[in-house]
Amino acid sequence: MVNPSETGESWSNKLPLTRVVSSDLPDKITEETSNTLYLDLDSVDTTTLDKAYEYCRQIIKHGSKGFYFSTLFLPLEQRRAMWAIYNFCRYTDDMVDRAQVNTRAELDAHLSAWETELRHSFEGKVYTNRFQMLAWQHTAHTFKIPLTPPLELIKGMRMDLTKSRYANYEALRLYCYRVASTVGLMAAEVIGYSDPGALDYATELGIGMQLTNILRDIGEDAKIGRIYLPQDEMADFGYTEEELLGGVINERFIKLMQFQIARSRSCYKRALPGIEFLHKDSRLAITVAAEQYSRILDAIERNQYDVFNQRAYVTLTGKLKCVAQVWTRRQFQSRPIPLSHTEIQSQGEFAPILFTYDNEGF
Repeated sequence: MVNPSETGESWSNKLPLTRVVSSDLPDKITEETSNTLYLDLDSVDTTTLDKAYEYCRQIIKHGSKGFYFSTLFLPLEQRRAMWAIYNFCRYTDDMVDRAQVNTRAELDAHLSAWETELRHSFEGKVYTNRFQMLAWQHTAHTFKIPLTPPLELIKGMRMDLTKSRYANYEALRLYCYRVASTVGLMAAEVIGYSDPGALDYATELGIGMQLTNILRDIGEDAKIGRIYLPQDEMADFGYTEEELLGGVINERFIKLMQFQIARSRSCYKRALPGIEFLHKDSRLAITVAAEQYSRILDAIERNQYDVFNQRAYVTLTGKLKCVAQVWTRRQFQSRPIPLSHTEIQSQGEFAPILFTYDNEGF
């Protein structure tokens, strides 16, 4: 995530936000409000909707090969819905990371406009200049995705406008929930679940994945002056901000990384039992996604914790091996029994996230 300079640092070197050319837009337009045209959703045919989903597929295929690979194990309807969710989340993230604006105030205004557009999509309105939102609106309506998770995602983007340091893990955990767990909460509605405890486990899985992102991207974030590692924990290990910003790898940094990797792995371990609450057709896909993401941590270790000069990733061969191993394990090994939502709440299984998840929306 990028924090633009308050003094007006130029963003001219950033890539533009993705747009669909006007020739891709359907002809049927009805309402005009504040000079903004809306598509007539009642008149959108299957071909047009398929085109919107195909747009989302191309975005995820090129933007997140690992996530795209995992969606291939889902039934077609759920697979397409996951593409639409990814596109929405990626576009939201790009509003901060790749926007061509100069100041924080402009970015905040863009996010406010985007939040308004999101709310309009829940009212059945899709702007003509955001053709890909047809897929999002159709997905949110079909699977009754609540409004709260995407709103929380936008709050996470706003945190990147105001914070470049996190004092402790509790503060970082809230950030991870907003930018990653919310994706899991939306995905759970698409996949289907038998107990609301699935949402607790999905939250934990999202936090583990975002912690993995943070560890993988330490070097890239350092280049823009951003440090996600909790400040109190860096101090505990005697590793300074100056060392991190300078890309210093020493014994203190390695021990700090080992501690952070262990925490991320513990999130995966706690989250995996919840997969048994999901619809059976999706369990393999979600397990593969979680397992593959956790193996980025293995890659960091193989790179001897050099997250400043080497990109940690899972190769295609590694992904295929992961699928085979996950399938075999699910076929022949016993699986942990997840706790119900009531049991999770009574036993305090997961650290709480300070938010209210309601059913506002469809």
